Formats: sequence, structure tokens, C-alpha cells
Amino acid sequence: MTVAENETVLEDDTAAEAHEQPTAASTADGGVIDGADDPLVEEGDVAGDYLERLLDILDFDGDIDLDVEGDRAMVSIAGGADLQQLVGRKGEVLDALQELSRLAVQQVTGERSRLMLDVSGWRADRRAELSRLGTELAERVRSSGEREELTPMTPFERKIVHDAVAVVDGVVSESEGAEPARRVVVLPVP
Repeated sequence: MTVAENETVLEDDTAAEAHEQPTAASTADGGVIDGADDPLVEEGDVAGDYLERLLDILDFDGDIDLDVEGDRAMVSIAGGADLQQLVGRKGEVLDALQELSRLAVQQVTGERSRLMLDVSGWRADRRAELSRLGTELAERVRSSGEREELTPMTPFERKIVHDAVAVVDGVVSESEGAEPARRVVVLPVP
């Protein structure tokens, strides 16, 4: 091997090592987390890579954003109108895609993931809508003294409503029924 060839191989190895350096992600409070030290950043990276390949296969345009919020990796995809197909009716496709992303993470890390996926802000909008609904329902139950129940919801949706109801004094919430017909019931405090 000549000196020039040897220098080219060395430059290629250095470039490859630089490419393999841990990535950094931002936290919800604006801090930076070093990917080498945080398994949640690794989860986000693995899911981001998986979703990037999926978008390429589907020929959809989308920007993937990775974040860490509390004890969860958060991955969101923003972009063109075609991404609505990844949400589906009532978020059913989004839920399935989230589970597939979690499985991709588990396959690489060997650990079960609690990763949250959002597409085109659908989950964030749904969270705001359900929080508002929970607060309004709690206020209504507190005023009327009568119990009220909501239509069946996913565990994610029920948790948001429970959290909203918990902030209102004089009412409590609980879940009743069996999946997939499990629903939130709001009751006045006796």
C-alpha cells in the first residue's frame, strides 16, 4: 500500500469514527443530553432511523424530531399533507406505527420501550382536546352532582382525562369496563 493509499484509508476511518460519535438530543426544558449516556436518546435514535426508512419506502416527505420528555423518548414527524395517512381514523394507524417503532427499539436495545410517537401534531392536538374535555366534564359534574361517563378511550386518552379531572376539586374519576370498551367515569366526591 502506498503512502497516499494509506492516508486515504486513515481519512476514511476517521470520517467513519466521527460519523459514529454519539448524537445529542434536547430535553423538554432545553437542556442537551449526550446520547452515549442516556438510553432514552438511543431509543429516539433507533426509532428515528426506523421511521426515516419507512418514510423513504412510502415516498413521504417528513422531518423527524427527537426529544426526551420525563422518562420517555418522544419522536415526532412533521411535513406534508400525505402524513395524515400515518395518523388514520381516530389515530389508529398512529398507534400501530408507535407500536412498530417500539418493537424496532426493543429489537435493537433488548429493552421494552415506552416511546411516544406523534405525526403532524395529531397527538398533541388530541391531548389538548381531551384535557379541555376532562376539565369541562369535571366542572359540570361538580355543579350538577351527577355522575357522567365518556365514550370508550385508549389508555393514553383516559390518562389525559384523569389528569385533567384530578385538578378540579370536588370530583374524582375512575375507569370502568373492559378493553376496548373501557371508559372514564367522573363522580362527585361524597
